[in-house]
Amino acid sequence: MKLVLAISGTMVMAACGLSWAVGLPPLPYAENALEPVISAKTMGFHYGKHHKTYVDALSKLIAVSELESLPLEEIINVTAKAKDKEGVAIFNNAAQTWNHTFFWASMKPKGGGKPDGVLLEKINQSFGSYDQFRQAFLDAAAGQFGSGWVWLVVDPGGLKVIKTSNADTPVAHGQKALITCDVWEHAYYLDYQNRRKDFVAAFLDSLVNWEFASAQLGK
Repeated sequence: MKLVLAISGTMVMAACGLSWAVGLPPLPYAENALEPVISAKTMGFHYGKHHKTYVDALSKLIAVSELESLPLEEIINVTAKAKDKEGVAIFNNAAQTWNHTFFWASMKPKGGGKPDGVLLEKINQSFGSYDQFRQAFLDAAAGQFGSGWVWLVVDPGGLKVIKTSNADTPVAHGQKALITCDVWEHAYYLDYQNRRKDFVAAFLDSLVNWEFASAQLGK
């Protein structure tokens, strides 16, 4: 693959601070653990069907290539600017594999509400208050046209809420993510139908894993 040969020998640690292998890691909780906010049925389809499909497709695409031994973050960075059909397919499946794994880690049973400590201080500094951050996150989710993701990321000036379309990910832009919420319809439609904003509000108020976010901030 010309794509790989062009970058061979230039591996660097991803700005996200993570290094995940290609694969389908187990969920950090049972499929019914996030009920009633996210049903076991939604989790079964989302994790067991959608996430697994991305992992399986990526594994086939990179089999017997120089990409096969690389962590997800490197595969994403290598293919982020690909123009050929194969390279784009690898990027999309690698990014969606990474995004979903990060999404599961961004939640926990009985999570949500305000963070504390250094993370809350940085949120207050960057947004004015937690409530203003919450509104910015909700607005970004509602404003994302079509499929995508909403993120809280580390920005040179502090923290920032961003949205990405389809499979795009902060990893491809050298940004460190702290949390994400999946706003593809398959993430919420069985439970919320077209009420995306209600789903994201419930994510923030009842599920978000601020301990994970704080750990990312410290890396």
